[in-house]
Amino acid sequence: MTVSEAAQLVIQAGALARGGEIFLLDMGEPVRIADLARDLIKLSGFRPDLDIPIVYTGVRPGEKLFEELFTEDERVEKTVHERILVSRSEETSSPVVKELINYVDLPGYSLNELEALELLRKLIPGFGHAESLTLVEGK
Repeated sequence: MTVSEAAQLVIQAGALARGGEIFLLDMGEPVRIADLARDLIKLSGFRPDLDIPIVYTGVRPGEKLFEELFTEDERVEKTVHERILVSRSEETSSPVVKELINYVDLPGYSLNELEALELLRKLIPGFGHAESLTLVEGK
């Protein structure tokens, strides 16, 4: 997908929005990173593996080989645009969400890193590999 195509889809998704929806842009067929690297090397006038080696570094902590776009509890529906999908999920009234709101709503609230990660684990179904994540201060 080109930058122009992606920008157009984002603008169109914004036009479809009514408030609170989660949109998924259909990006087309997946491309293997190794194939993309080889194509970029060739387009730059070099030969893959001869002029520029491709190095496999392995999966980093917390990195996923496959990204789940939606959970089992979410319904994915088509929109009037063939390449834009929308997720419909049940609203949550989880005590954990209320707990988070209470933390954030207080002036000068503060969570340490472990408390924040634990709260994310409770709030987000399938939030995995959290033990390998660190929070960045001031972001």
